[in-house]
Amino acid sequence: MNTPELVVRNLNAWFEDFHAVKNINLSIAKNDILALIGPSGCGKSTFIRCINRLHEEVYKARVSGEVLIQGQDIYAPGTDPVQVRRRVGMVFQKPNPFPGLTIYENVAIGLKLSGIRRKSILNEVVEKSLKQAALWDEVKDKLNQPGTSLSGGQQQRLCIARALAVNPPILLMDEPTSALDPISTGRIEELLQEIKKYVTIVIVTHNMQQASRVSTKTAFFLSGELIEFGETSQIFTKPRVHKTEEYITGRFG
Repeated sequence: MNTPELVVRNLNAWFEDFHAVKNINLSIAKNDILALIGPSGCGKSTFIRCINRLHEEVYKARVSGEVLIQGQDIYAPGTDPVQVRRRVGMVFQKPNPFPGLTIYENVAIGLKLSGIRRKSILNEVVEKSLKQAALWDEVKDKLNQPGTSLSGGQQQRLCIARALAVNPPILLMDEPTSALDPISTGRIEELLQEIKKYVTIVIVTHNMQQASRVSTKTAFFLSGELIEFGETSQIFTKPRVHKTEEYITGRFG
């Protein structure tokens, strides 16, 4: 049996004394898309920020437990959190191309920070990443224009291309379509089905229909706890826990 791509064991996270994520255990296979659902403030975003060690950047925040990516614990002693973040891509709620950088530079920046300077390699990876993000045909003739000159939906796909350029095993997405119009949202959802060929995805969403459409696995969080985790088809048609059914059907949350 193949080793799961992502394994979380007994994960807890705090903001000072507030226990935001409580003893989470789950694992997903390579090329899975895991949707995290649950009401606002239930720990979803904190959970994914633990997967790339961003949580500890918050003042007086702390974490306990294990997060294994391709079998390696990212919280093991001596592990460099900067290197972890280079291996775990992150796409945020609002598109955030780097201001002052061109479309090309936005995609290439991760490679340059890793010491790659050869133009032929940069050109190849920029084109490949923009194609993976379904953006190449729209921007190939304006790569030297600012990334911020693109539309909101294009900017979010540019951020996806930037994340994919460094070839991460895991891509985290925190409500990546909540600031987008329905057409741009649909394009991102279609894109996820393509990019899961290259990367394992964890996506936070408040949209139940989106979770059911794009994901292979779903985890329902409530008050920092993992209430139910399983195949998306099972979670949305035959949830085992009554609270899950209530949330999915809109009776609370």
